[in-house]
Amino acid sequence: MKRKEFIQNSSILIAGSMIAREKLFEIVDGEIVYGQNEKRYKQVKDWVKADAATLPVNDCHEMVQDAKGRIVLLTNETKNNVIFFNKKGKLLKTWGHDFPGAHGLTLWGDKEQFLFITDTVKNQFYKAAIDGQILQTWDYPVETGKYPEAKRFVPTETAITKDGEIYLADGYGMQFIMHYDEKGKLKNVFGGRGNEEKNLDNAHGITIDHRTNPETLIITDRTRCCFKRFSMVGEYIETISLPGACVCRPVIKGNYLYAAVLRSPNLDTVDSGFVIILNKENKVVSVLCGSEAAYESDKLKPFHQTDKLFKHPHDVLVDDEENLYVCQWSSGKVYPYKFKPVK
Repeated sequence: MKRKEFIQNSSILIAGSMIAREKLFEIVDGEIVYGQNEKRYKQVKDWVKADAATLPVNDCHEMVQDAKGRIVLLTNETKNNVIFFNKKGKLLKTWGHDFPGAHGLTLWGDKEQFLFITDTVKNQFYKAAIDGQILQTWDYPVETGKYPEAKRFVPTETAITKDGEIYLADGYGMQFIMHYDEKGKLKNVFGGRGNEEKNLDNAHGITIDHRTNPETLIITDRTRCCFKRFSMVGEYIETISLPGACVCRPVIKGNYLYAAVLRSPNLDTVDSGFVIILNKENKVVSVLCGSEAAYESDKLKPFHQTDKLFKHPHDVLVDDEENLYVCQWSSGKVYPYKFKPVK
């Protein structure tokens, strides 16, 4: 073989092997296994037993599991904003026709449970009975003095304390975090746009981290590919950097933090996205359909999608049996995907 031909053929082989290594899954008993280490999953095919023609979804934004074990899905399809499934994918009930911008879904309460919903089109957020009655509505927070008009307030997520106090993330608006007391009265405002560590850009999600003592807030800074930790009174504590991962809301289950990654930077118009799982020490232990975590001097190398299973994943739910559900935005109006853990 001539030297030129050898170099060309070798290059093809090397490129091919790189592509093969980029597909970060394994085959077990004829099925694809996604993820690494202690968090590995197989997809449950055709999980939802419903007809998209009669039960349409648009963007599947977020999910929770209620005390009855039902999987509750929020979509901005006004034919059925809130959809209840059992864990086998059987449709149980639907409600809601008034949330064209349905985005954030948070479950709160023990014996009696409530849903908190944000609407990015109506510039409001709501407290609802789990079966659909709207109990309280919040308009844009004019009392802060930071909002000249309602359209600047585009709320994306809430987090609720055990005592019923509310943290509201204005993730598509002016990037402030509003803290309300248990009666819904404003107590504090922090965050906002800017270049300091305490500032936020696309504060898409927020959750209360019960793994820390005292409890803290974890807030998405999606544009800067990170989560930021704050005290419960709004003091900045730390940044959890996740380069290459435009993360959606943080979801904590046990000692782990799960997040859907909508895309990598500069890929707005390209099908993209993966799921990322961190342990209590903020180390990435598993990535589904994305490049495996690689650390250099304790700093992560940038992530990117490796397998085209997801198209703009928007939220993750971990149920009481450790099954994983992933819903997606702008993905052809598909139902959420389900994955079962592999031991």
